[in-house]
Parts: sequence; structure tokens; C-alpha cells
Amino acid sequence: MLRNGLEPWHLLVVAIMIILLFGSKKLPEAARGLGKSMRILKSEAKAMKEDGTAQSTAAQAAPEETTAAQPTAESNLVH
Repeated sequence: MLRNGLEPWHLLVVAIMIILLFGSKKLPEAARGLGKSMRILKSEAKAMKEDGTAQSTAAQAAPEETTAAQPTAESNLVH
């Protein structure tokens, strides 16, 4: 019975229930709202990813500069 999970007729029943609940006039408006939300989510995720890579490259460059400026224990012993 549950071996195949979701069959095409299940999707048909769900689609009919959604049409009955929301009506045919509200569905295009809801689809537009969902599409707009998905676009905003994608752009925010892309911006966060770009910020993360910019911060990681800055973090990788910063320790190299600070370690070069600090004297090591061996240089203190030579003097």
C-alpha cells in the first residue's frame, strides 16, 4: 500500500483540494507571491555566500601579515 509513496492520483487529489480551498482567483496571486519570495531568498543566500567568501579571504590574508611583522623566538636569541 505505501510501497510507492506518492502516486500521480495523490497529486491530483491534492491539486483539487487546493483549488477548492483557495479558489481559482487566489491561486495566481499566491503563485506570484511564492515566486517573489523565492527570488528574494535566492538573492539573500547569494549575498550571504559572497560575504562569507570575502570574509574568509580577508581572514586568510590578515594572519599572514601579522605573523610576518612579529619577531620570532629564534630572532631574539641571535641578537
